[in-house]
Amino acid sequence: MKIIITGTPGTGKTVIAGKLGKKLEYKVINEKDFALKTKSGKQTFSKSLIKKSSQANKEIEIDTKKFEKKINEFLKEKDNLVLEGHVLCEMKINVDKIFVLRTKREILEKRLKKKKYNEVKIQDNLFCEEIDYCSKKALKNYKKVTEIMNEKTLNSSIQKIIKKIKEKK
Repeated sequence: MKIIITGTPGTGKTVIAGKLGKKLEYKVINEKDFALKTKSGKQTFSKSLIKKSSQANKEIEIDTKKFEKKINEFLKEKDNLVLEGHVLCEMKINVDKIFVLRTKREILEKRLKKKKYNEVKIQDNLFCEEIDYCSKKALKNYKKVTEIMNEKTLNSSIQKIIKKIKEKK
């Protein structure tokens, strides 16, 4: 099974994907790492997946068209994977399940401040969460999307995801 965990920055994608991957014994692939790597298995991916990078805030802009093509090529011969990243909602990737993590404004703001995001970036991400950006984009690109509210414990969010994975398609 191939699973996507996406959502606004600060909703818990990386932590949940890591714990879910461990629990299911699936490999976890982060979108940024995939885009930056020059090698993945036997295939070599060029840095042309990256449009631009800013060292000041450690951000990259992923060329979604090239990324989509490369990740779908990569996934053809792979299974038991969890892909995680906030841009994954903007692409059509051949996966079995997609989960959009959500959280309340107050929780998200606290998490982003803890991560030392600047105020403009915090407001941008709060706005995206409030307008359901990731959910709307995911619904445009995938047949079925499951939203998971990640505001209690990590284990409860992971249990919700596992329950949905076990449900028939």
